[in-house]
Amino acid sequence: MDMIWTPSPNYDDRTLPVSILVLHYTGMQDAASAISWLANPEAKVSAHYVVTEDGQIVQMVKEDQRAWHAGRGYWRGITDVNSASIGIEIVNPGHEWGYVPFPEEQMDAVTRLAHDIVKRHAIVPSNVIGHSDLAPARKQDPGELFDWERLARHGIALKKPSLKLGDPPWTDGGFMLALERFGYDITDQTAAVVAFQRRFRPKNIDGVIDGECRSLLLSLMLDRERGITK
Repeated sequence: MDMIWTPSPNYDDRTLPVSILVLHYTGMQDAASAISWLANPEAKVSAHYVVTEDGQIVQMVKEDQRAWHAGRGYWRGITDVNSASIGIEIVNPGHEWGYVPFPEEQMDAVTRLAHDIVKRHAIVPSNVIGHSDLAPARKQDPGELFDWERLARHGIALKKPSLKLGDPPWTDGGFMLALERFGYDITDQTAAVVAFQRRFRPKNIDGVIDGECRSLLLSLMLDRERGITK
């Protein structure tokens, strides 16, 4: 896979084995600005990879090093997500600068890169997440336009489950406990629900726990219990 090596000084040593892949959007006006910022020592942020709109892959930190991409966050009991993850920044203006769909060439490159990473590190689909999943109160990326289903078709990420099971008789409190068990930080409950919807029901992100949300989460939990997903 062709890559451009553009090193960032913003990294340190890992303290955990790699078990998570985090997908971001850059949230800046163009690729050059994003890459320049990630390589700036004053920024104190970085990522292992950047994928431009035309599908060019730029590597900025080696995978055995701890890039500074996740910030404060939590996923499935892990609070130092940077130590346990590989980070991919996908060039997109994001919600602040005019969020747009991800081009075909870019999604193709992201899919190939992600496939290589999860295979190399044995990362399970449920640990291929968005920045908003690990930091729901702070982040929205990669956002509702990101093609998670494409990654799911390649066995990289979780697919959106069917709604065949119907609406379980959960209270809102019961839903939140299940969401926490699934992996989310539920300290800000509305933000956690929004992050779940952004990932698994992107057409209706309202922060309201309803029958569709309950059914989706039940299916995801049962798939994990049955060993269909991990």
